[in-house]
Amino acid sequence: MELAEFDENTPYAIETVNLNIYYGNKHVVKNVSLRIPRNTVFAIMGPSGSGKSTLLRSFNRLLDFYPEARVEGVVRVLGVNIYDEHVDPTIVRRIVGMVFQIPNPFPHLSIYDNVAIGPKLHGMCKSKQELDELVKWALEKAGLWDEVKDRLHEPATKLSGGQKQRLSIARALALKPKILLMDEPTANLDPVSTTRIEELIVELKKDVTIVLVTHSPRQAARVADYVAFMYMGEIVEVGTANEIFTAPKNPLTEKYLTGVVG
Repeated sequence: MELAEFDENTPYAIETVNLNIYYGNKHVVKNVSLRIPRNTVFAIMGPSGSGKSTLLRSFNRLLDFYPEARVEGVVRVLGVNIYDEHVDPTIVRRIVGMVFQIPNPFPHLSIYDNVAIGPKLHGMCKSKQELDELVKWALEKAGLWDEVKDRLHEPATKLSGGQKQRLSIARALALKPKILLMDEPTANLDPVSTTRIEELIVELKKDVTIVLVTHSPRQAARVADYVAFMYMGEIVEVGTANEIFTAPKNPLTEKYLTGVVG
């Protein structure tokens, strides 16, 4: 398959139909049907163990790396059912980037090379100048360029925790994804770094669709356009952020928001 098969004009970045995910005999995600509009921030919130991260990993076939995982149902990314036999998962992961909870820059590479490695592997740039421009663009988009432009060839390990997470975001953006998955990206950061990342999330939706997993209703309220509340593997309620936080329809959602559940 080719990148061109993905339809950037479809109204939904991701659609799932009767999605079920199992780890061995354990039913982790149950009958999830979702539509995630393009160029929005879509937050999936819920208590620990509710299946949020597993659901997120199904959106770019990271579950392929878990031998015990089994996926049933449909996951469409920009109109393509990514679990069809003819679909190349490496192309899916280029379209759908991922930022994990713990910042994970490559420790033996410089700041520059952390961002450049993906485009190099995919042959995205025809010259060193083109690669330099792409690295700068990604670091600017991640709000990191001004802080590192004079130290690009220093080890990434010298960055602070918040900077490492923004470097991880820049590395994902360098592949020019259409969708960016974020799995509790601020869980291990201080309040100042958390604010920077949240501001960045809101800014990035101009360029990419953001799917954010968070255990924090407050964070979802600050950054999300749409919110899904997940509990024990099921989607309990989905709506605009305003609907979910001002007038939740399901009593379980209200209990979670008020701290009674979770």
